[in-house]
Amino acid sequence: RRKGAAVTWAGLADVAGAVALVSGALLCLAAAIGLLRFRDILSRMHAATKPQVLGVLLVLLGVGLRLRDPVDIGMLVLIGLFQLLTVPVSGHMLSRASHRTGLVDHVDGVTSPAPGDLEAIEALERDDGRPDGGTPPES
Repeated sequence: RRKGAAVTWAGLADVAGAVALVSGALLCLAAAIGLLRFRDILSRMHAATKPQVLGVLLVLLGVGLRLRDPVDIGMLVLIGLFQLLTVPVSGHMLSRASHRTGLVDHVDGVTSPAPGDLEAIEALERDDGRPDGGTPPES
């Protein structure tokens, strides 16, 4: 063995942490680009939830591998849990609001309205989907 070439657990954790940080940052970047480039609300919602959460969790993992302090790791775990609890709820609320306002077309067999939403959907269809009662905007 050469002197100074010994592999330690701390060295492996540092390398794994750096890889997780870079991977998480790239996923967060991909999510941001998706939010800007995608056209419809459902695609943007997908970009805001799936790769963003995985990217944040990878960044948290990388920071935890680099810090290795139990107090810091506990805080990072809490941050990760809050991400896992809040992002699906916000995505669900966003999709429901877009469905109720008519941004998402109703397709039989794919989506179905909730029992209280049927009247709202019928009202939107009568109003031509405009919240101001169907009058066209002035130019």
